[in-house]
Amino acid sequence: MNPEMKQDKLDSILADEQELVPSSGFLARVMEQVQEEAAAPAPIPFPWKRAIPGIVLAAGVLGWGAVETVRYALHARFDLALPRFHFAAGSTTSVEQAAYVVGALAVSAAAWMLARRLAGRSGLL
Repeated sequence: MNPEMKQDKLDSILADEQELVPSSGFLARVMEQVQEEAAAPAPIPFPWKRAIPGIVLAAGVLGWGAVETVRYALHARFDLALPRFHFAAGSTTSVEQAAYVVGALAVSAAAWMLARRLAGRSGLL
C-alpha cells in the first residue's frame, strides 16, 4: 500500500471526527476540586529534631564498622593492626564490669523513655 494513500485515509478519518465537548457540570466539578485543594492545610513538616539522634547514631555505627573493617583488612592483608587500648591486668575486670553496668543503664533508660512516650500518647499519664 502506498504511504500517501494511508495518509489520505488518516486525514479523512480525522476530518470526520466530531469535536469533543465536556459533559455538563464538568467545569464546576473541576473548580470545586481546585478550591478544595487550595483550602487543604499545608503538609506536616518532617520531624528533623526527632530524626537527628537516629541519624547520628547510624552514622556512628557505620563509622565504627568502617574502622573495624579497615582494622581487620590491615591485619589480614599485611599483618598490621591499628593500635588498641591496653589496660593493666588488675583493672581489666573492673572496666569490663563498668561497661556492662553502663550498657545496662543505657538500655534501661531507653526502655523507660519509650514506655513513657507510649503511655503519654495514650493518655494514661
